Amino acid sequence: MRLRVATDADLSRLLFLTHGSCARVGLSRGQTIQVATAVSELGHNIMKYAGSGFIQVRALADPVGVEIIADDTGPGIENCDDALRDHFSTGGTLGLGLPGVRRMMDSFEIDSRPGVGTRVAARKYL
Repeated sequence: MRLRVATDADLSRLLFLTHGSCARVGLSRGQTIQVATAVSELGHNIMKYAGSGFIQVRALADPVGVEIIADDTGPGIENCDDALRDHFSTGGTLGLGLPGVRRMMDSFEIDSRPGVGTRVAARKYL
């Protein structure tokens, strides 16, 4: 499923569907919480920095797990290395979101270009 994220209601619907995807592939409660937290963080980043974007959550068969892909056409990130450091923030936050997503998930990739947007792909395996 790929859903537009622009409001808290959009994100709530996506989180509900994320829990279902995690259950279908057999992720544990703890793993499901990690995936849902990652989706929430990425969704809030999209709303705060880009205004809107899309998040796709899909089940993986081999290896079994869940993949999250978050895309936006916002301002992009000047320096991804900085953005992935704890407590670095350009938005007046704690700066723990992206580094936290990277730690919670089993794989994490980010591609961001200033003036073009950001794409994050993260996976959690069974």
